[in-house]
Amino acid sequence: MERIDFQCDYLEGCHPAILQVLQDSNLEQTAGYGNDPYCVRAAMRIREACACEAAEVHFLVGGTQTNLLAISALLRPYQGVLCAEEGHIATHETGAIEATGHKVLTLPDTDGRITAAQVEAYCRAHWESTVQEHTVQPGMVYLSQPTECGTLYTRAELAAMHIVCQKYGMPLYVDGARLGYALATPENDVTLANLAELADLFYIGGTKCGAMFGEALVIANPAYQKDFRYMIKQRGALLAKGRLLGIQFDTLFAENRYVDICRQAVAQAAALREAFRGAGIPLFGQSPTNQVFPILTKAQAQALSEKYVYSIWGAAADGRTIVRFCTSWATRLEDIEALCRDIAAL
Repeated sequence: MERIDFQCDYLEGCHPAILQVLQDSNLEQTAGYGNDPYCVRAAMRIREACACEAAEVHFLVGGTQTNLLAISALLRPYQGVLCAEEGHIATHETGAIEATGHKVLTLPDTDGRITAAQVEAYCRAHWESTVQEHTVQPGMVYLSQPTECGTLYTRAELAAMHIVCQKYGMPLYVDGARLGYALATPENDVTLANLAELADLFYIGGTKCGAMFGEALVIANPAYQKDFRYMIKQRGALLAKGRLLGIQFDTLFAENRYVDICRQAVAQAAALREAFRGAGIPLFGQSPTNQVFPILTKAQAQALSEKYVYSIWGAAADGRTIVRFCTSWATRLEDIEALCRDIAAL
């Protein structure tokens, strides 16, 4: 029997509306490298959604590529980037940032989040040091919305981080690989317009939110826009058939589709949480988005693995295992119902 896969949120191809436009436009001839009508219109839609006419929008292929480009382009050679210990650039990108010559400066996190007070303390310690030039200078702050643990930063938390970053002259960068699910979560109070106001740059994830592939990097602060396309090209990220990215984001940002298609995944994840709680199974962390982290006994993990694929997240203190079930824009209702029944039977 083929197992039902909840391992991640990019298992499927893309939303049918995107596939239709890709097919309909297949034989069109357009300019390359993002200079086509689809990319132009997608960028316009994104600027409107962000309420930021001055924003520059670049379409890139994947999340690691986007993080590497954004961070390495903005840092000086002697600077590093501050992030949570569980931040994606610190744990799941194979040292991509370090490979560009920049150190990832990690801070202890709570449920994947770091605070403005932590960043303030780190920066103050560096700048008050009498040997500051012998250590890596904090030059940027990296957050993700939602975090690696599925949690969310509030508008107030981002505003506080924005103030600290301005105080120390550091850009604030937000990784939005799963941003669609954050925006679709009822507990969320951060809009795209808020991100454009409080972050210097951020990206809108497509790969995990309905696109076949691709991310949209939004550089809201004009101070960091100059010559960015040179950096994209030098890093091998300027896609010749750029319209393949433009078509996807043009379609996702038509009729509020980007957020709307993610709502079901958030609701399905909430149903899974209730099922685990109902079965007396504790959850790790406070994720309200599309990631669910039950803490399973060996027997429970084995029973669920017979029918379902999930990710191993880590070991719990009592010998149990933290696992992750991830829903997506394309998760089928019947698969959620089957999983909930099997959870209840544990």
